[in-house]
Amino acid sequence: MSELLALGMSYKTAPVALRERVALPPTDSQELLRDLTGTDVVDEAVAISTCNRTEVYLVVTDPVAAETELLSRLARRAGIRPTELAEAMYSPRNCDAARQLYRVTAGLESMIVGEAEVQGQVRRAYEAARDAGTTGPLTNRLFTAALQTGGRVRAETALGAGRASVSSVAVGLAREVVGDLTERTVVIIGAGETSELTARALGEQGARSVFVANRHADRARSIAERFGGQVSSLHELPERIAEADVVVASTASPHPIITADALEMVVRERDRPLVLIDIAVPRDVEPACAELPNVTLYDVDDLQAVVARNLDVRGSERDHAEGIVEDEIQRFAKWMGQLDVLPTVAALRAHGAEIVEQVLAENAGRWESVSQADRARIDAVARAVMQRLLHEPTIRLKAPDHGHGRVQLVRDLFGLEDAPATEQDQPGEVRPLRRRTGS
Repeated sequence: MSELLALGMSYKTAPVALRERVALPPTDSQELLRDLTGTDVVDEAVAISTCNRTEVYLVVTDPVAAETELLSRLARRAGIRPTELAEAMYSPRNCDAARQLYRVTAGLESMIVGEAEVQGQVRRAYEAARDAGTTGPLTNRLFTAALQTGGRVRAETALGAGRASVSSVAVGLAREVVGDLTERTVVIIGAGETSELTARALGEQGARSVFVANRHADRARSIAERFGGQVSSLHELPERIAEADVVVASTASPHPIITADALEMVVRERDRPLVLIDIAVPRDVEPACAELPNVTLYDVDDLQAVVARNLDVRGSERDHAEGIVEDEIQRFAKWMGQLDVLPTVAALRAHGAEIVEQVLAENAGRWESVSQADRARIDAVARAVMQRLLHEPTIRLKAPDHGHGRVQLVRDLFGLEDAPATEQDQPGEVRPLRRRTGS
């Protein structure tokens, strides 16, 4: 029987120093997902990796073995023991796993509650897994429903009012530290969605923005044209930092962009403070940069204090959003329950019909003098007994609160097992069960 398993860590359970060690860039993510679905215990897999979390959603046949497999792979990536990594991980199953994804997509699990970027991040993660060929009927339904839930929350509540984001909070922090940003020079490293949101927030404050990007130079120029900034390449970064008051870094680089050794040579020529705000995971700025004179460094975890001071989320809006999530979870739970119930009910009735046929065949020789009409009556009575006997178990199995345990109990009691997959199985179809035979 397949189950849904999520394994993840977030800013709530681990500091950025650990989160960056298990962060999954797109290429690494797809490779991990293919490796997992190549095992005997994982059928489907999707991974989400952002500055605040890394979560992997799996459809598994053995939750314990699958969790161990994934944990060992992430631990090797992080360079620590699996038991040590497990302390920072959470691993909800089935509807609890779905609830986690729904809450993430709705912005309820974000550092900045209601942020809009996370829904796009979830969508891109799902699309990447689909491109890698690691999704299937259950994950397709799960992520489609999660994105619809996020859309409902944004349409029906004011949870995301004010367009608060990690980028806007970073700009707010810069304003707190250096004062009025008008005519200040801010260097933005990167040209992704976060950098664009940073540019918008800086533009509203009247700051002069300089975009530094090599990989996405065309996109950087496009953003600069919209927000009145300039563009430079990475090899010009030292000169740009020398002129800057604030640097905001948000690339997808697996290695630091600003090292302590390189920055030390730059700050020697400066006589004023430099504020570095690193909102990337893995981090773009080496932590040792904070030890240099006239340098103040903030990472994404430092933004939590700013959020706590400045972000006012109305309790009623959050309650409303959580109500929407629970409403949608009930829909998903009902659908997921049918994945187990319908094949089990069909197999149970097929098993009953098989017994009727067997008993009738075994006694056929005793009814030589019985007329065809009477044979039909005997057949009908036997099938009616079977139908009535299985009626109540069928009703109870189809009840909304049947639970996976009850379905598994019926399978065990009647010796039912999953039928093997065939080439004729279509995506989204539920395969029938067959009776398990003894050895």
